[in-house]
Amino acid sequence: MKQYGFYIDSSKCTGCKTCQLSCKDFKDLGVDRSFRRVYEYAGGNWVEENGTYRQDVFAYYTSIACNHCDEPACAKVCPSGAMHKREDGFVIVDEKVCIGCKHCANACPYGAPQYSKEKGHMTKCDGCFERVAEGFEPICVGSCPLRALEFGPIAELRAKYGTNADVAPLPSSSLTKPNIVINQTVMRVQLMTRLVT
Repeated sequence: MKQYGFYIDSSKCTGCKTCQLSCKDFKDLGVDRSFRRVYEYAGGNWVEENGTYRQDVFAYYTSIACNHCDEPACAKVCPSGAMHKREDGFVIVDEKVCIGCKHCANACPYGAPQYSKEKGHMTKCDGCFERVAEGFEPICVGSCPLRALEFGPIAELRAKYGTNADVAPLPSSSLTKPNIVINQTVMRVQLMTRLVT
């Protein structure tokens, strides 16, 4: 089975959310649903060196959608079989079969499945599988102005970029084996201040 995946380069992502908005536009999503979401993660501490304190502050953005996992928790708990993994590795919901029970949303650690009140059933990122079948990339990838997203066979992405899929604030990749690779290069800000005694 061919398995597609995403590469997310946090060193390039500025958090502009163009990927998120282009997906919403392409999939005609209302304000209550976003198949791709951009998370900001920041932290830091004070560091003391010879009576001088400095801040060690970091921040980065991570763009996440459905990760089309090898072991999708959403598909495992779906009672109707609507949520399933295709031969090309995309995890999709058959909207004609879905009963809207929301078990998939409760099981997915990434929050990918989302309930549509208008449709009365679950919806989620489908990897733009119809575009991919025609030789195009997912709409989110092509819309990124800084090329922070890349799409392709996950084996090729891992050979090129490594295998890291574990970054805060995401859950452990051991839970569902997501088909993503993440470059977690953080932006650091260092400010020096003299301790006054």
